[in-house]
Amino acid sequence: MKIAAPTIRWTPWRFVTAFGVVSLLSDVVYEGARSVIGPYLATLGASAALVGSVTGVGEAFALAGRLGTGPLTDRTQAYWRLVLIGYLLTLVAVPALGLTSALWLAALLFVAERAGKAIRGPARDVMLSHAASATGRGKGFAVHEALDQAGAVAGPLLVAAVLAATAQRYRPAFLALAVPAVAVLLLLLWLRAGVPDPRRFEPGPEPGAAPAPPGARLPRVFWTYLAFTVLTTAGYATFGVLSFHLATRHVVPVAVVPVVYAAAMGIDALAALASGWLYDRAGFLALAAVPLLTALIPLAALTRTPATAVTGVLAWGAVLGIQESTMRAAIADIVPAARRGTAYGIFAAGLGGATLVGGLLTGALYDYSITALIITVAGIQAVALALFVAVRPAARPVRPA
Repeated sequence: MKIAAPTIRWTPWRFVTAFGVVSLLSDVVYEGARSVIGPYLATLGASAALVGSVTGVGEAFALAGRLGTGPLTDRTQAYWRLVLIGYLLTLVAVPALGLTSALWLAALLFVAERAGKAIRGPARDVMLSHAASATGRGKGFAVHEALDQAGAVAGPLLVAAVLAATAQRYRPAFLALAVPAVAVLLLLLWLRAGVPDPRRFEPGPEPGAAPAPPGARLPRVFWTYLAFTVLTTAGYATFGVLSFHLATRHVVPVAVVPVVYAAAMGIDALAALASGWLYDRAGFLALAAVPLLTALIPLAALTRTPATAVTGVLAWGAVLGIQESTMRAAIADIVPAARRGTAYGIFAAGLGGATLVGGLLTGALYDYSITALIITVAGIQAVALALFVAVRPAARPVRPA
């Protein structure tokens, strides 16, 4: 006798929005911690080299770790279990930073927080892809990213407020982040109860069917799309380079730099919504904005005119918003559901590696010649645009009814 599968009581939009609130609250937690982790480790005796090593290892775990957790997601299909474990690591590690005075333990907790992101990332994106199949991939991922970035702005502001109220004491600031952390766990449990199997949002093979064989290949168009993503991101300056320019060339006062960053995060959210809406109507053509905007960033951001430089940084935020929303949405349209966890893991690792290359390249060229930097980035983006032209005809996203 066949047992009926559990039904979903939630609409796809309700699921996407609720998961966006989860990301908003979790961003309050870990972006709040990331905004002060450098100076905090310094108070425990860390050198600049050690801070760089700890944060570098943490980011490597967050991105490269998905090469393992992506295939694990496809193989086990234990989406909620992986999501809960990943969030739990983050939500325990961050407040615990306020309970230790040992440098080695604080460094370990920071890396554990980043590892939690690697564990939950592919499983979360697969679940979102199923719900977004009914809302429109672009809009679904865009709304999630917009809510996520709201938390990225609120978290550092919360930490700054607590530091100001406690005479720059870090312990109360980290402990204050336990409040949104508890809210995240409660909301996740509520989400899981309401939507035990998000695969039922998307028409296709019956949930619970055999997962993809370990040797199943990803479609060729995915690898071409990944190459485009890596290439365009390899010419994308990091905010570290842009903020270095703003501060050392006295383009804006140092105290204004965090405000410029917060404004860029706001543009990130708006760009995610706009590009997501356009993607659902124009398909992959919406992503042509990425190499075009990326080529313009150093041309504007690395000037000494404040208004022009800030405009360039805002363009940087717009590209980041498209990368983290619409470019993720496109994966779900070109990769079968059974292999999406693997695809998201590889995509995140490729994006992370390319971001590292972009930071190293633009930083080195900045020291050598800003003109050379502008020309090099423009050349890379021209090649990326040509690759985009090649990948677009092969990518035929399926639109929801």
